[in-house]
Amino acid sequence: MPDEVDDTLVHRGIAVPPIQAIIADLDGLLIDSEPIWREVEIAVFGSLGIILNDDLCRTTMGMRVDEVVAHWHGLHPWVGLTEDEVSLQIVEGVAAAVEQRGQPLPGLGHFLELVKGSGCRAAIASSSWPQVIDAAVRRLGLAPHFPQTYSAAGLPFGKPHPGVYLEAAAGLGVEPAAYVALEDSPAGVLAAKAAGMRCIAVPDHAMRHRPEFEQADTVLESLEEVTLGMLLGRCSGER
Repeated sequence: MPDEVDDTLVHRGIAVPPIQAIIADLDGLLIDSEPIWREVEIAVFGSLGIILNDDLCRTTMGMRVDEVVAHWHGLHPWVGLTEDEVSLQIVEGVAAAVEQRGQPLPGLGHFLELVKGSGCRAAIASSSWPQVIDAAVRRLGLAPHFPQTYSAAGLPFGKPHPGVYLEAAAGLGVEPAAYVALEDSPAGVLAAKAAGMRCIAVPDHAMRHRPEFEQADTVLESLEEVTLGMLLGRCSGER
């Protein structure tokens, strides 16, 4: 177990409470759904005359779908479908594809065993709509490990706003400082840190250069590198 000082941990030179809860992002961290998101976004926006590619889609990675739609509509206004209709098309397309062919990311089984062995409460906090979260949870059998899920869909703002993390903390009854969050996107790291949580980042290799990851407490290559010590508060600080 981590060294204790009056029932607190010393993290980055500051006394903080022991980790009591683990909160994980979903897309791009637990399930390899980011390629699916890009595929669907490219198809849907392409039908509106907006030509995107993988690199352009990565610029909005981790953002809520309605905010992604608003972003591209602001840059390339279209006529016909409303932003809500476009968002729904993307959500329905991604949910269906995730349910049919979503695959776990490397190290997921290892990570789930660590979550189980940690004795901590655990939840998923995602910018995705509930339909996508539910599809991924069913596809990968995540419910026993993450019995509670939180979506930013009904909140005023998605990530990088910390709202979904703060909602999860309130729902689990654990103060944010006693959480460790796992994220793969720049927006997600910013959200977790803005919520006052410790953060382990597992970036997409194409995004690893982004400066936002400097704010994470630990940056790893894959979930296979996660250790029980990290989940309980011993973030190494390696990048």
